[in-house]
Amino acid sequence: MSTSPNCPFCRIVTGQIPAAVVLATDDALAFLDIGPLADGHTLLVPKSHYPTLGDMPPDALQRLTGHLPALTGAIMSVTGASGFNLLQNNGSAAGQVVDHVHFHIIPRTEGDGLGFRWNAGSYAPGRADALCQAIQAALRH
Repeated sequence: MSTSPNCPFCRIVTGQIPAAVVLATDDALAFLDIGPLADGHTLLVPKSHYPTLGDMPPDALQRLTGHLPALTGAIMSVTGASGFNLLQNNGSAAGQVVDHVHFHIIPRTEGDGLGFRWNAGSYAPGRADALCQAIQAALRH
């Protein structure tokens, strides 16, 4: 397990910062967010330090996300939520504040007032095809 001394989530993993831990395994830790958007708002983090998803080995990401079904089910059961948002901000442009991979599990209920804006746009003619081909080519490399 590699950690970063200045990372707050690594400091939680190593016990230097207290947290309300709801799940601890050899490679993952889940704890209540200290600034919750809703009761039960939980963060799931790898115990090893990876700044972004692109830095994580695929097998480590699979082990981490493998905890989501049981964890989200338990959170929904305890909170009485009828749904949840799963949020992963990757990079500062996307709102990532702590440079350690983490997933937010945010329990949701009808009328909770949290809101979510999805300002959908559309592609100019030919742009979707061009993007699709470019992404497919990048995946081959």
